[in-house]
Amino acid sequence: MREGKQRHGCLTAWLVLMIVANLLTAVTNLAFGAALRQLHPDAPAWAMPVMGLACLANVAWAIALFRWKRWGFYAFVATAALATVINLMVGLNIVVAGGAAVVGVAILYGVLQIGGDWSGWSQLE
Repeated sequence: MREGKQRHGCLTAWLVLMIVANLLTAVTNLAFGAALRQLHPDAPAWAMPVMGLACLANVAWAIALFRWKRWGFYAFVATAALATVINLMVGLNIVVAGGAAVVGVAILYGVLQIGGDWSGWSQLE
């Protein structure tokens, strides 16, 4: 473990954005899930609450990354896979359902790589 870890500004900004966006999405899915189901009437009743809980989990994973825990990245990947499956069950096509997950994981991985030897990824425990 290195002393004096430093986080690149892009990584910090992305983690903050992940926390805010996932909190807002969680509140939306948990508070207005019934209204959202009207947009996808064939969606299972449990889909919106589970997606809301997955967003809350993503907040925890982002906090873990803030605390330099590598498992936070892998947990985020697992949550993205779960979200893809649920989005397919709701009726979204594979490009939309999987595309969002792949883009989110790719951006997170990318910002973790910024900084060469002092990249966020190399500092994760």
